[in-house]
Amino acid sequence: MPFREINSKMVEATVIPGQRMFSQRGAMLAYRGDVTFTPNMAGGQGGVMSMIGRRVAGEATPLMTVEGNGTVMFGHGGHHIQVIGLTGDTLYVEADRLLAFDGTLEQGTMFMGSQGGVMGMVRGQVTGQGLFTTTLRGHGAVAVMAHGGVIELPITPGRPVHVDPQAYVAHHGDVRNKLSTALGWRDMVGRGSGEAFQLELSGSGAVYVQASEEKL
Repeated sequence: MPFREINSKMVEATVIPGQRMFSQRGAMLAYRGDVTFTPNMAGGQGGVMSMIGRRVAGEATPLMTVEGNGTVMFGHGGHHIQVIGLTGDTLYVEADRLLAFDGTLEQGTMFMGSQGGVMGMVRGQVTGQGLFTTTLRGHGAVAVMAHGGVIELPITPGRPVHVDPQAYVAHHGDVRNKLSTALGWRDMVGRGSGEAFQLELSGSGAVYVQASEEKL
C-alpha cells in the first residue's frame, strides 16, 4: 500500500477491501470513499508486548486501524513527512515519529540498551527519547515525521555514521548502534543534547536524519 507524496507535509494512501493500515491518532486530514478509523489497543501486529513497549516509552495514544475502500490523506502538526519503503528488512523508528504504515508490516519493540548497553540507556535518559524503539519488519511502506526535512545517509562497512541523538529519526539494515560522548562527564553537566553525545551507527544500511533537533 504505497503512499503518494502530495507535498512535503502530506501523503495520500489508497485503502482497499481486505487490507488495513495503521496511523497515528489525529493523523487523518481528509478521506474519500467508505473508510473507517478504529482505535487499536492491541498495538498493531506486535501484540501485547508491543503495546507494553510503547506504554513504557510514554506513548499514551493508541494507533488507529484504517480499513475500507477509498483514499486517505495523512499529515500531523505540519511536520515534514518521509516515506520509507521496506523490502523484507527491519526499520527502527521512534514510536512518536510514526505517521502511518502498512498493516502487512510486523510491528515490535526493541530496547535500545540491547544494542547500546549502558550508554543506550543514557541516551534515553539524557535526550528525552524513549528507551524503546518501534520495529517494523516486512514488505511495505512507512511514513515517518520529522522537523525541517530529512536526509538519508548510507551506512557502509568500515565507514560508521555519527548522528546527534536528537536528530536521529530512523534506521534500517544490518546496523549496530552505540552512544559515545564527545566531552568528558564533567563537561556534560547541564547539557541535554548537542555535540556532547554522538550516536554511532555501523554496519550496512541507512540512517534518516532530521534537519532540526526539536522533539515531536
